[in-house]
Amino acid sequence: MDPKPLVHLSALLSKLPGVGKKSAMRLAYHFLGQSEQEITQLIQALSDLKSGVSLCETCFALTDKQPCDICADPKRDAGLLCVVASPTDVAILEKTGAFNGRYHVLHGLLSPSDSVGPESLKIRELLQRAENGAVREVILATSPTREGEATAAYLAQLLAGKNLIVTRIAHGVPMGALLEYADEATLGHALSGRREV
Repeated sequence: MDPKPLVHLSALLSKLPGVGKKSAMRLAYHFLGQSEQEITQLIQALSDLKSGVSLCETCFALTDKQPCDICADPKRDAGLLCVVASPTDVAILEKTGAFNGRYHVLHGLLSPSDSVGPESLKIRELLQRAENGAVREVILATSPTREGEATAAYLAQLLAGKNLIVTRIAHGVPMGALLEYADEATLGHALSGRREV
């Protein structure tokens, strides 16, 4: 029988996303084998994470300073505003190196079944940014899920009539994929989002 502290740590680790009970127990045993210094560093890193990371006051991405590096960068195009659901989406898009504008993080998607309405998201703040005159294009970069599509449609409706362009990121067949393996919805998006070459 495992000692209680090991079982307790394993139970806490199993609450992490993607970590099952067996993986949690392996991690707990791994930590048990670490030096006191390594455990202290891990504890300090977790404490620093909680106390040192906040939301950017402008875009609502995660940051350790105000404003975040992206919002503070004068080389970024302030006229392009990419709207995403979560801070993770910012990190993913930044890895592509294909976008040189700024971001706005909604912190969720509309989902009436989960009681997530417009008031739960950073939509009011988005509208304020869109109306300040600096933004010329809002790019809706929510996932092509039911909630993502509903959120994009809702935002497009709210932004209609403002003096800016509202665009939606393209969805469709991924690079290197064969058409025969793509589902109907993906192919439909690819066809409707086609562009001239």
